[in-house]
Amino acid sequence: MKDTPLSNCERDFLLKAIEEKKRLDGRQTYDYRKIKITFGTDYGCCFVDLGKTRVMAQVSCELVAPKENRPNEGIMFFNIELSPMASPAFEQGRQSELSVKLNRQLERCLRNSKCIDTESLCVVSGEKVWQIRVDVHMLNHDGNLMDAASIAAITALCHFRRPDVGIQGDEVTVYSPEERDPIPLSIYHMPISVSFSFFQQGTYLLVDPCEREERVMDGLLMIAMNKHREICSIQSSGGIMLLKDQVMRCSKIASVKVSEITELISKALDNDKKARKAGGRCGFAESIPQERITALKADETPVEMMDVTDRANDIVQKAEAPPQTVPSPVVPTPGVGQVGQGLQNTWGVEEEEENDNSGEEQEEIKTQMKEKKDESRGGDVVEISDSEEEEVVILHPEAPDKLPKNTGSGSHQKGAATTKKRQKK
Repeated sequence: MKDTPLSNCERDFLLKAIEEKKRLDGRQTYDYRKIKITFGTDYGCCFVDLGKTRVMAQVSCELVAPKENRPNEGIMFFNIELSPMASPAFEQGRQSELSVKLNRQLERCLRNSKCIDTESLCVVSGEKVWQIRVDVHMLNHDGNLMDAASIAAITALCHFRRPDVGIQGDEVTVYSPEERDPIPLSIYHMPISVSFSFFQQGTYLLVDPCEREERVMDGLLMIAMNKHREICSIQSSGGIMLLKDQVMRCSKIASVKVSEITELISKALDNDKKARKAGGRCGFAESIPQERITALKADETPVEMMDVTDRANDIVQKAEAPPQTVPSPVVPTPGVGQVGQGLQNTWGVEEEEENDNSGEEQEEIKTQMKEKKDESRGGDVVEISDSEEEEVVILHPEAPDKLPKNTGSGSHQKGAATTKKRQKK
C-alpha cells in the first residue's frame, strides 16, 4: 500500500509555515521532539519514543562459527522490521526501499564505526564466537525513523548482558544467569544519528522532521556522531546539492544534540540499574500503576448500617400496594375456555372491531356447539366435520327401531348422514 499523497493546500501550508520558521507541533527550527527511553523486563529490550514515533529494539546472542577471514572476531547482525502496525504504507513480508536504506545506515552507524569490541566476543578462536543480533521493530511511524532506531539500538546494546562461558579442554559450557552473572558488552563509544531535512533547494533547514515534513522536503542529511565529536557516518539523499558550509553547520548542530542524547541514555541506564539492584519494579511492570492492573477494581464506599430495620419498614409502608391479580378467564360456553375475551383492555387503546367474516364464523361455532349440546341430551354424540369426504361422523350408531320418537333436529341429521354414507358406498 502506498502513502496517501498530500493535497496542494497541505503542501503549500507546510512550506509557508517553514518559511515563517514555524512548525506544526510548535517546535523551533533546531529542536528535537521529546525523547523517552524505557526498558523491558529482560536485558537488551529497549523502547524509544521520539514524539509519536515509537521503536523497540531487542538484542539476542548465540554461539556460531566465525567467518573464515576473521576467526577471532564476533559477528554483528542488524535487522529493521517495518511492521504494517506502524503505518499502512508498510507491507508485511516485503523489503521496501526504505527498509534497505535504514538497514544500511544502521550498519554503517554501529558496525562499521567499531563501537563494539568484536574480539571480546570470541570464545574459541576459529570455532566458536558470539553472534550479536539486533532486531529493531517500528511500532509507530511519525517521521525520523533513523534517529529513533539508532538510539534504540545503541541503548539496547548497552543494556544487554550475554551469558558467561567456561572452557575446559574442548568443552564449552554456557552458564545460566542463576549460576553466574551475565557479562555486559564491551562498548567503546555510542554513535547516534541526527537527521536534517532541507526545503526549497537547501534554503531552509529543520532538525528531526516529522512525517508530514518528510513528505514535502527536498533532501535529507543523516550524520552519525558520538559525544567525542567524531563523525561515524554521513549520508545524503534527495535531489539537492549541499555546500561545504551547510554540512559544517549541520555537524556543529549534531555535536550538541548527540551530547544531550548520550547524557539522557546514560541517565536511563543508571536508573534502570539502580531499580534492578534495589529489587524494585523495572521494565514493563514499572509503567503499570498497581491500582490499574485490573479494570474491575473499585474503591470501597462506606455504608451506614444503623437503624436498618426501621428504614426498611418505612420504605415498605410508603411503597405502593401491589397490583390486583387478574380475574379468571371468561367462559362463554360450558367446556370452552377463552383467555382475554371480555376483559378490559389494559393498553389504553380501544379494541378494533372485528371483521364481518369473523362474526359469522363465531355464530357458526356457537350453532355447532348448540347442536352438540342437543345431541348429548338426546343420548347420541354427533360431530360435524368440515371434511369434504364425510360431513357427518356417527360415533355411537344404534338400530333405527331403538331410536326415540321425538329426536328433533339431531335424529334428522343422523338419518341424513346415514343415507349419505350409504350412497357413497
